[in-house]
This record gives sequence, structure tokens and C-alpha cells, in this order.
Amino acid sequence: MRKNSFICRECGYVSPKWLGRCPGCGQWNTITEEAAPVRSGPGGGRAPAAAPAPLRLSDVDLGAQARVSSGLAEFDRVLGGGLVPGSVVLVGGEPGIGKSTLLLQALLDVERRDIPAILVSGEESAAQVKLRSVRLGGEGSRLRLVTQTQTEAVVASLEEIRPSVCVVDSVQTLWSSEVGSVPGSVAQIRDATAQLLRVAKDNNIALVLVGHVTKDGELAGPRVLEHMVDAVLSFEGERAQPFRILRAVKNRFGSTNEVGVFQMAERGLEEVPDPASVFLEEGDLRSGSVVVPVLEGTRCLLAEVQALVATSNMPMPQRVARGVDRNRLAMIVAVLNRRARLPLFKCDIFVNVAGGLVLEDPAADLAVALAIASAWQDGADGRGVVAFGEVSLTGKVRYVLQGDKRIQELARRGFPHILVPGRNAEEFAKGGTVASGLRLEAVADIAQAVKYATPRS
Repeated sequence: MRKNSFICRECGYVSPKWLGRCPGCGQWNTITEEAAPVRSGPGGGRAPAAAPAPLRLSDVDLGAQARVSSGLAEFDRVLGGGLVPGSVVLVGGEPGIGKSTLLLQALLDVERRDIPAILVSGEESAAQVKLRSVRLGGEGSRLRLVTQTQTEAVVASLEEIRPSVCVVDSVQTLWSSEVGSVPGSVAQIRDATAQLLRVAKDNNIALVLVGHVTKDGELAGPRVLEHMVDAVLSFEGERAQPFRILRAVKNRFGSTNEVGVFQMAERGLEEVPDPASVFLEEGDLRSGSVVVPVLEGTRCLLAEVQALVATSNMPMPQRVARGVDRNRLAMIVAVLNRRARLPLFKCDIFVNVAGGLVLEDPAADLAVALAIASAWQDGADGRGVVAFGEVSLTGKVRYVLQGDKRIQELARRGFPHILVPGRNAEEFAKGGTVASGLRLEAVADIAQAVKYATPRS
């Protein structure tokens, strides 16, 4: 009789009984019950394995590690130059964000270059995949397709065909008869990933796995899954907005400081090679709008922060943030109230980042603060406020990294007046690269910045 075990979906900790809190990672309510796997071999145990002969590093040939281009420059940028043979890449994102479309586009381009490729589809039928490929311009593609969800059958197909590139959409749909649990469970995902990883390494296959995400935006399945693969990519964006951002969370073969920007179009995802100003709204800036240069990887993007301040009739005023961390917004409002003497505690405050972009760069603090201050004054100042800087609890505007790069991008886009931290202004002036007509306004604290950016009464 097999006895079930209890496994943490975050770290893979195994317990003989259910626990509310995982002793391994300390997370609550992550322990799930799993049926014990069926073991093969004499007596139900593992068959003895032959000892492998060790290799010398000097004998390892790197010639087979030439990267395979996906055909999408933005995708290759995030990967570090393309897909590495024998690597396993995990791509996650919300449902409907465009993961399947992105990877099918890449496979179609790979197959056009006579590179053997295969798509393992566990979520869509062959007809559904064909319809999408026609929309993407792949009517006569010779791309091979396997609509199979049994892990052993998928592994057998890969060992027989031995493609250069394989996409599995998705790893949560695979199941093995040796694991007594439903598809998508912790044990099934871990077992499927382990088998696919082995066949990818043994046959030098560049393998891409599509993963689901939870309602919190985290990759579904055990946390150990992210440690097993070579790269973890996150495909982000709002379905109501056309722009998508691909970023690397983990990458053993490249940098995690690169992002790829795509735009959803009628014939699939189009690359945005120069995304600096695609998130700006058209027209002149009005009160409550501030432009901020933020760094996404090595790229500088210009984002428009919009704010609306209204008198509240509720005992607890609203703080609504879209594209900005809500806790960060609460802190900035408190700093404005205390250090700039703006009476905001009885006001509803709404902050939005145009284009669906999510700002995590601390340099956006000053832009959020000035957008709120401008909306509270409610008057167009006519200059188009552009600012960046980190705001501290003391009200100081702190220095931010790569200020030169931000200023140069703003100058290239035609913004003449920029509010910057004092140290960033000094650093840029020493470089002797101030463009003609560019005016940097150095601000030391939030009160000084508000006085400059808001209209005079």
C-alpha cells in the first residue's frame, strides 16, 4: 500500500503529514498532498545505475554551443544572444498575454531557416495551432507538431526526432503514469521537468517550457522548478494595452538586465526596437502629468505618470495606484504632507502610469510626487514637467544611478527643462556633454521641487 506524502509547492519540502507552515521555506498554506510515485526496478526500488566516466574540462568542446537565433531580435536580446543548445528556458506570464503567440512566431522563423523545430502542444489541438500559424503568416510551414500530454510519449518523440529547438506549451499539462497525482500538481510538474531536462541535455536540444502563473503573478508549481531550468523569462503587460515586456528573472547564459519590448498587432507580436517614448501619450502635458526616464535593464524608457486629486467625502480617503506600488504611493503622500506642507490626507488620490507600464525604478519617486502636487494645484503650468529622483522620508531628493543616460535620452527627445537631484546635475555638468538649450534644474528636497514644478499663484 502506497502512503501519500505532503510536498511544499514553493521549495519542494517533503513531510509525512500536513503542516500549516512549511519548515523548509517558512511559507504558510503551501503544503499539498501528493500520491507517492510508483518505483520501477526489483522490489519496487531504483535499478542500479552505471557509474559515468568523468570528463576533463580540457576535453570539452564548445563548438556545439553556438546559439540558435529565434528570429526575434528582442527575444534574443533577453536570452543573451539566442537559444543555447541543451538549455531549458521557462517562460511565464498571465493567461492571454501572448506567450503561445510569441513562441510560435519564433518556431516558424526557426523552421524557415531549415533548423529542425517541434512544438509540443498540450493545451490546443492541431487545428487551433494551425489557425494561429496562418494568422502569423505560416501557411506552408513544415514545423512539426505533437499534441501529446503524456511525459513519456513526449520524451520518446524528442529522442526520435532530435530537433534543435522544442517548445512545450505548457509544462502544467504533462502527466506521467508513474506519478499518482493529477496533471499540474507539484509532483507531476517536477517529474515532467526532470525528464525533459534530461532529454534536452542528452540530445543538445534548446528546450522552451511555457509555465502558468498564479493569481499573485508567481510561476505556478514548486519553486524548485525555477532552480532546475537555465533561464526564467517573464512576459508582462496588460491585455487591454498593446505593449508587452519580456524580462529575464534568471539567466545562466546571459544578463538579467535586458528587456524586450513587443507590440501586439493583427499578425502577432511586433518588435519595438526603439521603445523610449512609446509609453508617452500624445499631446502636451497638462497638470497632474509628469514624464520620468526609467531604466528597464540597459534601456531607458520614458513614462508618463498621471495623478488626480479630489476632495474625499469618506472617512478613509482612497489611494489608488496603477503601475506604481501602493505602499510606495502612501509613503510619497506622507512625505508631501509633512515635508512640502500639502494637505492631502483628506483627499482621494489616483495615480496611473500611461501605457500599462509598471514602474519599479526608485527614480520615479519624484515624478509621482510632482504629479500629485500638480494635480492638487490643478493648473497647467505650460512647461511640461520632466523629473527623476528618489524621495527619502526626510524629504530629500536622492541621487540615482545612470543619471547621464536618463538626461541624454530626455534631451534627444526634445525636453528642454529637467528636474534632477543636485548630485546628478553636478555629475552631468562635469562630463561636459550638456546639449544646447538643455536646462537642468537641481533640486535638493521635495519642497523645492514642488515650488518649481507647480504653477505660481
